[in-house]
Amino acid sequence: MPKPLTFGMVGGGRDAFIGGVHRLAAQLDHEAVFNAGALSASPDKALESGRLLGLDDDRNYPTWRVMLDAEKARPKGERIDLVSIVTPNDSHFEIAQAFAEAGFHVVLDKPMVRTTHEAATLIEAAERRGVVFAVMYNYSGYPMVKEARHLVQSGRIGDVRKVVVDYQQGWLATDLESSGHKQASWRSDPGRSGGGGAIGDIGSHAEHLARYITGLAIESLCADLGSVLPGRRVDDDASILLRFAGGVRGVLIASQVAIGHENHLGIQIHGSTGSLSWNQEEPNALVLRSLNTPETVYRRGNNGLSAAATAAARLPPGHPEGFIEAFANVYRGVFAAIRGEKSPLDYPTAREGARGVAFIEAALRSATSRERWTEVKPLGAR
Repeated sequence: MPKPLTFGMVGGGRDAFIGGVHRLAAQLDHEAVFNAGALSASPDKALESGRLLGLDDDRNYPTWRVMLDAEKARPKGERIDLVSIVTPNDSHFEIAQAFAEAGFHVVLDKPMVRTTHEAATLIEAAERRGVVFAVMYNYSGYPMVKEARHLVQSGRIGDVRKVVVDYQQGWLATDLESSGHKQASWRSDPGRSGGGGAIGDIGSHAEHLARYITGLAIESLCADLGSVLPGRRVDDDASILLRFAGGVRGVLIASQVAIGHENHLGIQIHGSTGSLSWNQEEPNALVLRSLNTPETVYRRGNNGLSAAATAAARLPPGHPEGFIEAFANVYRGVFAAIRGEKSPLDYPTAREGARGVAFIEAALRSATSRERWTEVKPLGAR
């Protein structure tokens, strides 16, 4: 086992759901240790959170700027190796740029930033400084998602013809933001979210999942975005037609007003000789349907899976494994890249994040224009 890396966190204080997930996931395989943080936009709350989470006083920082300056001043080998940024969208760019420019590796929550111009700037900084820069599309970390990607790439379902992906939640079916709910408040504020509501919050996950499994770029889209609740300033429901490279068609649905849905993310990939389906709420099974042969169910942990799916599993078959482990697999890919090691586990790069931002921008343009079919062209993407 190599010496554990060290990481700091910006945002994600003691009671923040996603911050806790990142800390658990990054340390799950004992490859990293959380030892520094500026855990809130409020200096007092930041320091309180750090104390409650056991940070040493000299690594418990009131602001991210103080954290950056203090960590830069430490000798190499004593400063943190990477920073995990889990703040609201409007602060992603400034914080990530500052740490990348200072030579720290970065894990940034999605969506990466608010504009493709900001994304291109971060790509340039990361590549010029030679730092590992990951965007946390955590659903790509599931073993059966990696197996689906392998089956598509190996031609198991023939040529991809159509992709259907839907991400539906019901938590914003009421005017939750008016009650002072922290998560609802900033996510429904276009100044903080970046203009997109459901399309940026969960639609970006659905878009990345489709692109990750198929390996196909989205070239154009036609979006119908709207707010079901009167007065809500961002979309809470989205239906989008997609056109991928090679003429492949797709449909994407993202809704946060779908009552009864908790965190439903499902995808179907239809090919010329078969199809695949996967559902995040039952993540350990991947269903393959082929022409003239019985339905096959692949299960996490079974023999005969691809190298990536095998490496992404920790527990024996039949033992439930899921959400936090998927985050952890992204972190394992990042850690291997930082150490310069080859690994079957990949991670979403800054360029992947830029494509996600371009998708959100194109959806917003399409929804407000008369020319609904809109080209998707991220700056800096290859």
